[in-house]
Amino acid sequence: QVQLVESGGGLVQAGGSLRLSCAASGRTGSMYAMGWFRQTPEKEREFVAAIAWSSGRTIYTDSVKGRFTISRDNAKNTVYLQMNSLNPEDTAVYYCAASFFPFFKTIYQKADFDSWGQGTQVTVSS
Repeated sequence: QVQLVESGGGLVQAGGSLRLSCAASGRTGSMYAMGWFRQTPEKEREFVAAIAWSSGRTIYTDSVKGRFTISRDNAKNTVYLQMNSLNPEDTAVYYCAASFFPFFKTIYQKADFDSWGQGTQVTVSS
């Protein structure tokens, strides 16, 4: 099992930037990929981005391409989500997650991830 600790959420003005961090601990040796999801009271938890831990391959949902960047620091067992050009539509609780499936997928869903962080609130004001 893997424990995930998130940080970096907060309030930001539209057009601004924010960087989320998620540190992994525990049995991380078999962790293949990490990703970010987001959720609002009106929507189910949706996929945002994912990165393969070893190769660094990334995938993004269409709505964040060109604005968000996912990255990882292998030495620190930490994944980041750099969010630029934020707008109110990005307001949500953001969750990081870890996957143990040993292949990088072209499409990720909630069921593809095994461990989840507690979530961090991101609020973008107009």
